[in-house]
Amino acid sequence: MATLLEVIRKTTHFFASKGIDNPRLNAEQILAFGLKRKRLDLYLEFDKVLEELELERLRDLVRRRGVREPLQYITGEAPFLDLKLKVSRNVLIPRPETEELASRVLTKLDKGHSYAIIDLGTGTGSIALALAQGLPESKVMGVDISEAAVTLAQENAHLNKLEKKVQFIISDWFSRIEGAFDCIVANPPYLTEKEWLEAEPEVKGFEPKSALVGGAEGTKDLYHILETSLKFLKKGGLLALETGIDQHAKLKEKAEILGYREIESIKDLAQRDRFLMARWV
Repeated sequence: MATLLEVIRKTTHFFASKGIDNPRLNAEQILAFGLKRKRLDLYLEFDKVLEELELERLRDLVRRRGVREPLQYITGEAPFLDLKLKVSRNVLIPRPETEELASRVLTKLDKGHSYAIIDLGTGTGSIALALAQGLPESKVMGVDISEAAVTLAQENAHLNKLEKKVQFIISDWFSRIEGAFDCIVANPPYLTEKEWLEAEPEVKGFEPKSALVGGAEGTKDLYHILETSLKFLKKGGLLALETGIDQHAKLKEKAEILGYREIESIKDLAQRDRFLMARWV
């Protein structure tokens, strides 16, 4: 038998040998999940001797993380702003950059006003749910081409008690959408094929490629959304996009040609060009 601290140390060493970033943190998170504890509670039980049944469960979880399966897919959940989301291998894991996109959209809109908002490629429903939570008077729709993603987004709406505030439907971008919107927001596929090939094993080996790669230059879906949104934005409406970091010159030029105004290229917290916002006037 081994103590909890011994297992943490062995797991940390194993994860480090597999090239996993922050191996100690990953070890603690995996063990906390497997033992049904809060991570910080582990520090109070370092001398606890683990039973064989506990060790057996932990071995499987450690093995999965050791082959670089993302922690969020192992635990089946991920935080997003004030939300707790279910995740599966059918959808992308929500990123901090996407949290920032949702937060920036919230700063552009008045909490007390009623807006019609659509989140394209909703995945887990993260953006749509965050906007519905932050803009309680608004009507929010999330769309995704994947039936599995829409089902998961609906589960997340129920989990966060937002099922009456957000509608999720299956649609290939705007193909099944009618009406006009005050805000269109999207985190579409924007990696290039080269970027995907060079991505970490957690990304390339487990997350859905169709939700990551936007053609050879990564701009195929971004261009489509820029062009098609014009038919669905109300006058003065806001388009907010998460993008690749080397695409803004082309995207801004495209937006200007299409007739968008107030075009903003916004950096993320790592000071990389990440968000494009523009209005249809």
